Amino acid sequence: MGAMESEPRPFPEDWQRAAVVVAHPDDVEYGLAAAVARWTRSGRSVSYVLASSGEAGIQGMAPEVAGPLREEEQRRSSAVVGVHDLHFLGFPDSALRNEVGLRSAVLEAVERIAPDVVVVGYYGPAWGPGEPNQSDHVELGHAVAEALAVSGLPLYEQDLAGELVVDVEDHVEAAVAALAEHRVYLEVLDPTTPVLEQARVQVERSCPPEQVLGGRRGVRLSRVAD
Repeated sequence: MGAMESEPRPFPEDWQRAAVVVAHPDDVEYGLAAAVARWTRSGRSVSYVLASSGEAGIQGMAPEVAGPLREEEQRRSSAVVGVHDLHFLGFPDSALRNEVGLRSAVLEAVERIAPDVVVVGYYGPAWGPGEPNQSDHVELGHAVAEALAVSGLPLYEQDLAGELVVDVEDHVEAAVAALAEHRVYLEVLDPTTPVLEQARVQVERSCPPEQVLGGRRGVRLSRVAD
């Protein structure tokens, strides 16, 4: 992640339809859902594209059980922030590769949605010192960037050090509620911490107070170079 600018610019709002592309169910809910809630509540349309169904993400649960369960948790979560158009691409969880098949599927899904802008989850190598990013996130992000390189669509990446910011102070609770809809996933991930508490910690970490917003919470993004 790059050096954080002291005064990020407001994220553009001269659009009506967005596609958000991520690797797994729950990826959007780690902060970005607060921005999605702001956008949908202002009358914009947002669709989600998920490369996998997260079937490898619940320890002790068979993939054929976990995949449909996680898709259903994602549908409930998405509805909390006003998203009802979801596209599951069916690529294998924990084995995403920036290959022609994934790039083609992403491009086809985005073309069906016909968005004005596209947002992808953070795909840098690490969240911070000692916090490597997941391979699926990295591979998918590069696949999205390559797939859309000649589309002319503006592409943005969620990025805690980004130069753009969305004021989400009034939408943090919606994001917390959305992440909490991944109940089974979170209960297995941390059986000792209540789901809502887990959700709040993660969302608030991803939407820190921003000086440029007068201490209100924000979601940062970066424009991906054309």
